[in-house]
Amino acid sequence: MWITAVPVEFILFGATLLGIAIFHRHTLAVALAGLALIVVHYLRCACVRGQSGLAGLWSHLQSEWVLLANLLLLLTGFALLARHFEQSRAPLALPAILPQGWKGGFALLAVVFVLSAFLDNIAAALIGGALAHHLFRGRVHLGYVAAIVAAANAGGAGSVIGDTTTTMMWISGVRPREVLHAYVAAVVALVVCGVPASLRQQRHSPLPRTEHERVRVDTLRIGIVVAVLAVVFAVNVLINWRHSHWSARFPFLGMSVWLVLLVAAPLRRPDWTVLPGAFKGSLFLLALVLAATFMPVGALPAASWQTALGLGFVSAVFDNIPLTTLALRQGGYDWGVLAYAVGFGGSMLWFGSSAGVALVNQFPEGKSVWAWLRQGWHVILAYVAGFAAVMAVLGWHPR
Repeated sequence: MWITAVPVEFILFGATLLGIAIFHRHTLAVALAGLALIVVHYLRCACVRGQSGLAGLWSHLQSEWVLLANLLLLLTGFALLARHFEQSRAPLALPAILPQGWKGGFALLAVVFVLSAFLDNIAAALIGGALAHHLFRGRVHLGYVAAIVAAANAGGAGSVIGDTTTTMMWISGVRPREVLHAYVAAVVALVVCGVPASLRQQRHSPLPRTEHERVRVDTLRIGIVVAVLAVVFAVNVLINWRHSHWSARFPFLGMSVWLVLLVAAPLRRPDWTVLPGAFKGSLFLLALVLAATFMPVGALPAASWQTALGLGFVSAVFDNIPLTTLALRQGGYDWGVLAYAVGFGGSMLWFGSSAGVALVNQFPEGKSVWAWLRQGWHVILAYVAGFAAVMAVLGWHPR
C-alpha cells in the first residue's frame, strides 16, 4: 500500500498534528507525547553523522540547541515585555489618536505590521495583542487575533531582521533587497486580511469613543520596552551582519532580552505571574519545532513559484525553519516570494508560527484549530491574494 512508502516519522508527526487539532485543550501533552514517540523511533532507526542511538541524538540536539534556546528566551521574555507595556497604561491613550470605527482596528494591525519590520514578529504580535486587549476591553474576536498574527508575520516577510527565516537568508548570502519585494504581497495580504477582521471586531466590540480625560502613562515602563526593543534590534544587526559566524553558537537575541529585563527589574518589577503560561506555550512550540527537525526531508521539489506557493501551506503545519534551510541549499528561488510564502503561510494555523503560539497564551480560545480556521478564514484568502499580487506585478525571478 502507498502508506508503507511514507516514512514513519511523517506518520507520527501527522498524528501529532491531528491530535493537537482534536484535543485542543491538551495541546502540550499531545505535542510532548508525539515528540517522545518520534525520539524513540529515531533512537531505534536513525543515524546522524555516522553515529546512532544516544550519540546520534546528542549530536542532533547540539546542532539545534541555539534555535530552541532562542525561541524559549524570546517567547518568555517578550511575554514579560508585553506585560510591561500593558502596565504602562499607554494602551489607554490610544483611542484618542486612532481613527474611530473599524478603521481604528485596521490602524492597529498596520502598527503591528510596521513594528514587525524592525523587530522580531513575536514582539510585534504580543504588543499588538496587549493593545487589542485594552482597546476592546478584553473582548477580542478570534478572527482579529488571527489578523494580529498575520500582520506580524507579513510585516517581517520583507525585512532581513523581521523574521527568523529572512535572517537565515541574509546569513546565507541573500542580499536584503532580494527579499524586499515580499512587501508587495505582504501589503495586499494585510489589506485583504485586516479589513474583514476589523469590521468583524467592530461589530463584536467597537472601539470606545474618544475621551478627553488625561491618561497618566508610566514612562519608565515605556522606557524599558523601548530599551529592550532597541537592544534586540542592535544585537540582531550586529550578530547577523558583522559576526554571522557567531549566530549558531549562542542564543544572543534571547539573552539580550532577558539581560535588559533583569537590569531594569529594580526600576520596575516584571510581572512574573505571566511566566508559567508563557513557559507552557513555549514548551509546546519547542516540542513541535524539535519534532520537525527529525523529519527525513532530504530535498524539496524543483524550485518554482508553484513549489513556493505550496511551501506556504506546508508552513502552517510544519516548522518553516527547516523548509527555509532546504530551500537555501537547493537554490533557484525568488527569495522575496519564498520569504512571503513561508513567513505569512504560518499564520493560517495558530501553531504555524512562533507569533501565533505566543499570542494564544493571551487568547487561549485560539487553540481550537477548527475555531481558528472558521473565524480566521480571511488569513487563507489573504495568503492566496498576496501571492497572486506579487506574481502579477513582479513575476517569478529566481536568483
